[in-house]
Amino acid sequence: MKFDGKRVLITGSSRGIGQAAARVFLGLGAKVAVNGRSAGSIANGIAALGGGTRVIPALGDVATVKGCEEAVRSAVEGLGGLDVLVNSAGVGDVRPLMDCDEAMWDQVLNVNLKGTFFCIRAAYPFLKASRGNVVNVGSDAGLIGEKKLSVYCASKAGVVNMTRALALELAPDVRVNCVCPGYTDTDMVRRDIEKAADPALAEAEAMSYAPLKRMAQPEEIGKAIAYLASDDAGFITGAAFSIDGGSTAGHP
Repeated sequence: MKFDGKRVLITGSSRGIGQAAARVFLGLGAKVAVNGRSAGSIANGIAALGGGTRVIPALGDVATVKGCEEAVRSAVEGLGGLDVLVNSAGVGDVRPLMDCDEAMWDQVLNVNLKGTFFCIRAAYPFLKASRGNVVNVGSDAGLIGEKKLSVYCASKAGVVNMTRALALELAPDVRVNCVCPGYTDTDMVRRDIEKAADPALAEAEAMSYAPLKRMAQPEEIGKAIAYLASDDAGFITGAAFSIDGGSTAGHP
């Protein structure tokens, strides 16, 4: 896979899977726009990537339409166009049904689903011009249900099926795919583990959830994202690519 000169915007790339994807793309020769909700988080993310002339900031809170448009505009101006959009910004909250309130629903759906849609809408003219593509970050929770994650599951299931719908609508000019990671060893997952009543048990459950009996490393997801964005995947669109250690294959 080669991305020499390719221009990539990755939302939520100041940390987690988004940052791992940014590192992969940079290693393959791309120019990358790092997105976050604050200038400080972006600066930290760029520093963690080693800085350099191939990394630029793209400030914008993708929970809002305005923030999506600002992030895309900054990326296009700084990169001189756009070849790949990766929608990696995401939030989740482990809560039983009766503890889920409107504010929590709005936060999860706004970032995970609305943000993905409106970033694609803002980026589409530039991706059409470059015959580029989109990779959304879904989840195994968008393919199967998980207890105490009903709101997160709803948001990620929306991302998966929206990927299919937009792949049909934007073809043949722009490919649209998504990756569906299982438990991945990111700060978001670690934060949920630490908040659990029994953190040791929560970590053990996360490690044993998939048949491969471990969590994914963020770089493993980043490499899959890069594959779907590459010319090697030129005949793939509308796909939901599971990278979950077998969690969606079934459970005994």
